[in-house]
Amino acid sequence: MKIGILETGAPPPGLVERFGDYGAMFRDLLGPGYDYVSYDVAAGKLPGAADEAQAFLITGSSAGVYDDLPWIAPLGDFLKSVRGRVPLVGVCFGHQMMAEAFGGKVIKSPKGWGVGLNRYMVEKHADWMDGGDTLAVPGSHQDQVVELPPGVEVLAGSDFCPYGLLDYPGDKAMSVQLHPEFKPPYAQALIEARRGSRYTEAQADTAIASLQLPNDNARLGGWIGDFLARSVG
Repeated sequence: MKIGILETGAPPPGLVERFGDYGAMFRDLLGPGYDYVSYDVAAGKLPGAADEAQAFLITGSSAGVYDDLPWIAPLGDFLKSVRGRVPLVGVCFGHQMMAEAFGGKVIKSPKGWGVGLNRYMVEKHADWMDGGDTLAVPGSHQDQVVELPPGVEVLAGSDFCPYGLLDYPGDKAMSVQLHPEFKPPYAQALIEARRGSRYTEAQADTAIASLQLPNDNARLGGWIGDFLARSVG
């Protein structure tokens, strides 16, 4: 299976050299059982056609879906053009971009930042999920989906982020607000890079402490892999 990784952002300066870019993080999460092709969407690069890959994954970004950036509208148009034709997976910004493109709404939440290990309650199990009742994975977001696209099902969320894991029945699409590709060392380094600017000292300390707890990164990566296996073909 060829997966097209739509890279909508990059780690802050200094972290790419230590941890790789987002494409590398997803290749590590999903493993060597796929062919991968990456597109620098933030530089204006998009697939020329839906059949350039058998599935597309939209990464996280420091941008907001509502930002006046020249690459955001074309990305939304591309997602609309392939919806239902090719499996789609959205992560963080990708989760928000899919919701916005398909008729939902995303805002900068007044609740503030969700950072560190975030725990969701599973409300419904899709056939590509296991039977667990909770999901604990690093998060790093202030923007949130606040209105769902028509027909979308909520699979998991929290009081802080109710629409955390979404399924698009019939469209071969799923998305998640959390970051299964963020291993704890990278998640901690990202928090440190933003300490005092995006996060207060207390927020940063609490978030970093939470990353010492067990996480479900590999489990969520397995869900994505099972989703892709069931959706392609």
